[in-house]
Amino acid sequence: MTSVVAGTHAIIWYLLEDPRLSKAAGYAFDAATSAGQMIYIPTMCIVGMTYLTEKGRIPEHALPLLERVLASPDSPFHPIELSLDIANAIKRISRDTVPDMPDRVIAATALASGLPLVTRDGNIRASGIETIW
Repeated sequence: MTSVVAGTHAIIWYLLEDPRLSKAAGYAFDAATSAGQMIYIPTMCIVGMTYLTEKGRIPEHALPLLERVLASPDSPFHPIELSLDIANAIKRISRDTVPDMPDRVIAATALASGLPLVTRDGNIRASGIETIW
């Protein structure tokens, strides 16, 4: 299995072992880590988690859990910061298909990285980029 880029809900549900995570998504994360590959977390997901925590839509302990796994030196989870390549890839994600800019940034992160995106987001999955769900 290859490395993957994680969408916001996918990584939250994976870390919390939430049954809403699809079997294919869980398999992609498990296969990447067991093969010594990385699970990349767009920093936009961290911003999104902060927002979702403030709105009470995700458990308060989800973001600190992600921060701990990202800080661990032997963790398979690594952040991907917004770069010029990602900013330019946003132009390849149709605003008509994916109207929310944070979702476009996450999709563009996967696109610029050349990796599949693990996401439940139907708009992103309809955008034509490689996704797993």
